[in-house]
Parts: sequence; C-alpha cells; structure tokens
Amino acid sequence: MSLKDRVVVIAGATSASGRAAARVLAEAGARVVAVGHDPEKLAALAAEVARASTEVCDLTDETDVQALAERVHAAVGPVDGVLHLVGGWRGGGGLAGQSEEDYRALEVSLTSLRIVSRAFDDDLRASPAAREAIVSSTAVERPLAGGANYAAVKAASEAWTRAIAQGFAKSARDANTPLSAAAVVFRVKSLEGLEDTVAEQFAGLWAEDAASVNGTIVDLSSRPTADPR
Repeated sequence: MSLKDRVVVIAGATSASGRAAARVLAEAGARVVAVGHDPEKLAALAAEVARASTEVCDLTDETDVQALAERVHAAVGPVDGVLHLVGGWRGGGGLAGQSEEDYRALEVSLTSLRIVSRAFDDDLRASPAAREAIVSSTAVERPLAGGANYAAVKAASEAWTRAIAQGFAKSARDANTPLSAAAVVFRVKSLEGLEDTVAEQFAGLWAEDAASVNGTIVDLSSRPTADPR
C-alpha cells in the first residue's frame, strides 16, 4: 500500500515529533492535516511543510474534535491515518510526589486520544488502508514510583489503542473481508533524537500487511537516533 494521497491527521502536530511526522508523511505523498492549539506554531509548520494543511482544535473537547472531523472530511476527504502525539511529562518525588494536579495534566493525552480516535473511527474502518498509532513509553513495562502518574496514563493509552485494534479486527471478521486497518503502539524511553524514527516507522506501516501489525507494540528505544550533526 502506498501513502500517496492518503489523508493523515497528526494530533499534536506542533511538537518536534509532529513536525518530523508532517515532513516525512508529506514527502511520501500523504495529504497531511496537522492539528494543534497554537495558531502561530501551526503557521510555522505550514511554512516548513508546504503539503500540510493545518487545523486549530482543542483536542480534549469532543464538540471541537467532531467539528474538526467534519471539516477535514469535507475539505480533504475521508481520513486514512491518525498519529497521536499529544503528551507531556511530570514526575519525581516518589509515590508521595505524584500529585493529583500532575495526574490531571498528564491525563489530557489520554482524553484527547479517546476523543480523537472515536471521531475518526468510521473513516478508518472504511478506508482501504488505515493506520493509527500512538507514542507510549517503556515506563509501562518498568514503572518507577517517581513516574507512576505518567506510567499509569501511558498504560491506559496503550489499552485504549489495543482496543481500537480489536475493533478493527472484529469489523473485518463481521464483514468477512480482509483486515485493512491497523492500530499500533510505539514505545520509546525518550522521544529526544527519535523524532524522525517515529515518523518513518509510522509511514512504514503502510508497507506492512495490516494483519501483521495490528495490535502490536513496537519498542523504538533501542533504535539508532538521528545524527545530530
């Protein structure tokens, strides 16, 4: 399957990893829709990646995201891919230092994942080649007391994504058709230096059979990082 003319939404596109994904996907021929909440950062991304269109949206607001999905569908067409990059880090202080304020700040990424994935689920199920992915953390397997909030949110995000994968598989079985959609979890220890790797791995999912990657967890933490020179 080719990425050419596939419509791909990047949720949380103004981060370094989001900009890398927009560039890599656009270079592969995708029609990129970069979504974020900061108009100035989105304008800078649009100037950097000419093939990308941009959308300002509160990804934690269900009404706002549904309106986004309708705009994208009308302007660009049905969506074939979603890369979820909304995230952040708060931690330290052992278990006692895991405040409710910190947890609520981290929980935003899970909230946006749930809302965004529901909004585009119909499009992805109908696509002849759909791919959806999140970036999680190796902390899910090796949680520390000082990062318990973070690990808990990432674990929940992984569970949600694997549920998406099960939904894709069930839809294909019920329709008695080959599986054409896949949901994947990428794990990293840190995104720093792996921005291009994540982008390339996501783009590469279209070269893989959906059934072989659906529901998989791919650990990128040991992959070579980009040359800083």
